[in-house]
Amino acid sequence: MQYKKSAIYTMIFIFIVLSLMLLSGCGFGSGDSGIGGGNSGNSGSGVQNPQSSDSEGQTPSQTVAQAIVEIPIILVPTASGMAVEENDKAIIDFSNKEDGYIMAKFLEATDMKAKILITVPDGTQYQYTLRPDRDFEVFPLSGGNGTYEIGVFEQIEGTRYAMVLSITLDVTLVDEFAPFLRPNQYVNFHQDCDVVKKAAELVAGLSSFTDIVGAIYHFVIENITYDVELAETVQVDYLPEVDKVLARGKGICFDFASLMAAMLRSQGIPTKLVIGYTGDVYHAWISVFSEEEGWLDDVIRFDGRDWHLMDPTFAASGGAAAVEQYIGDGANYVVKFLH
Repeated sequence: MQYKKSAIYTMIFIFIVLSLMLLSGCGFGSGDSGIGGGNSGNSGSGVQNPQSSDSEGQTPSQTVAQAIVEIPIILVPTASGMAVEENDKAIIDFSNKEDGYIMAKFLEATDMKAKILITVPDGTQYQYTLRPDRDFEVFPLSGGNGTYEIGVFEQIEGTRYAMVLSITLDVTLVDEFAPFLRPNQYVNFHQDCDVVKKAAELVAGLSSFTDIVGAIYHFVIENITYDVELAETVQVDYLPEVDKVLARGKGICFDFASLMAAMLRSQGIPTKLVIGYTGDVYHAWISVFSEEEGWLDDVIRFDGRDWHLMDPTFAASGGAAAVEQYIGDGANYVVKFLH
């Protein structure tokens, strides 16, 4: 299901307002201070569940069972080695920069941390953890066309880091959606993962984007709950693992956003994972693209007739009226990073 089909998408906005959250934050840190910028069910919500009615006299499960479940082909990032910057410490593969991503790998075995810092054309600095025990990891070029400064840093001690590799890239994207259709470190999925299969199952037989987003939305708010224990103990470098979130049935706001972004991207829907602040709370949510409306960046839902405020993470815990009052016109939300 590709984004160029004419239809209205639904923007899914992830948020939870609990007194505990207001004290402890959204459950993931804003990053180390040693290098530049920071890191990174109740179904009565008004979004229609496309599988909740039965005009054919069949149950929802029968309707899904009779639909053909097609697993889409995922746009898989590759480190082809055609264009690289490297030394004995690290390698940056920018062979596919026009597709909105670079890949990087820290080559030296170490117990110390490594970071990658990406400065986008508007000067915003994106800081990611580069894990020495991993193969190539994917990092989005989410700042649009222009000049990117990319550096790899090795931890010396504490919050002190030394640059070990750097490169300047001039980037012209194939289109504005490229960074938001593929997996990356924050929205990490692949062809055979359970999340991709579940998304395909949920949308089987559906054709409109409103129905597709509604099906995924209802699944999340009815099956994923907020993990208070994880929120209290989560580490700064925490990264969502979407299949684990799906299997456990719970997560923090970062997990909600990553899970839904992975499901929607797997269906060809351009989806931004947004990180910013709600008041003093560090928070994560998502935005999707509508060909008719553009990027739906406000806090909204579609009830079948009108657009309204929405918060599926909070809806998963009940109490949508209270959060809607808090959200207001979205003025409490400040976008910092797009992934």
